[in-house]
Amino acid sequence: MGFRKTLLLALGLAATALTTNAAAQAYPGKPVKIIVPFAAGGPADNYARFIAQRLQDSLGQSFVVDNRPGAGSIIGTDMVAKAAPDGYTLLMMSNTHTVNETLIPAKPFQLMRDFVAVAPVNYSDLVLVANPALPASTLKDLVQQAKARPGKLNYASSGPGTPYHMAGELFKSMADVYLVHIPYRGSSGARTDVIGGQVDVMFDAVTTMAEQIKAGKVKAIATTGRTRSDVLPDVPTMNEAGVPGYEATIWLGLMAPRGTPKAVVDRLNEAVSKIASQPEVKQLWVKQGAVPLLMTPEVFDKYMRDDIAKWSRVIKTAGIKVD
Repeated sequence: MGFRKTLLLALGLAATALTTNAAAQAYPGKPVKIIVPFAAGGPADNYARFIAQRLQDSLGQSFVVDNRPGAGSIIGTDMVAKAAPDGYTLLMMSNTHTVNETLIPAKPFQLMRDFVAVAPVNYSDLVLVANPALPASTLKDLVQQAKARPGKLNYASSGPGTPYHMAGELFKSMADVYLVHIPYRGSSGARTDVIGGQVDVMFDAVTTMAEQIKAGKVKAIATTGRTRSDVLPDVPTMNEAGVPGYEATIWLGLMAPRGTPKAVVDRLNEAVSKIASQPEVKQLWVKQGAVPLLMTPEVFDKYMRDDIAKWSRVIKTAGIKVD
């Protein structure tokens, strides 16, 4: 390549970099939509709205949350996969998505092929709860009843592949019991029916179920973290209560369509990380049972790939299938 061509190429690359950086500095120049592929009222919806408001305050543009639930998060996620890769349509995702890569392979998208990692948000433990009428107040009681009456007890979830579904299947596998899975379109409906006595038990996020427990609307059986929840310190972990080695959480993050400019992704990552690092935000989330996650896009990408591999092993070993 001659000197002139080399110079022109270098100038072209420099111009492209300047244009990209200028575009990133100008971003966002119009309202940004955050698609939540889950029903309103659950952790993904609640934290999407929290992050949207804080991003609006820090970046000076509207961030609008749009709930598009259905098919275990696939409907809303596919909308984002097909959106323009310009940073104006984002996905609020959870470990439902990493689970579904193995559990539901016949999807119109692939997570790590069709999206780019933007930023994680937070994670929280789950809690196993029972409706007040169920004659079981401990995990030992529940396991005994399930073994005595296989298939007679049931558990609700917010849909196939969700953390609540996988927590239930992991429990069934590790405790060697059989409970019938009752999938809902969202966690709010599942929660309502457990409280109302239509369903026996469910795993739910501590962040959304703690108040129901404290109000006596459901019985807390056990939490799913490695250590007891600061929000529910009197409730034993699954490990303490009789299922050694059990652990399950729900975590949330933002992704964008593949092809979104890296400068825009980096700008969003920086903004979300600043929000999650604020002392008042940390304190608020800890009171709710959530812990901030801080990662660069590259580290978050690896985190998701590792999670896909982890759940692939669990699903295949336990023979878990969509009902």
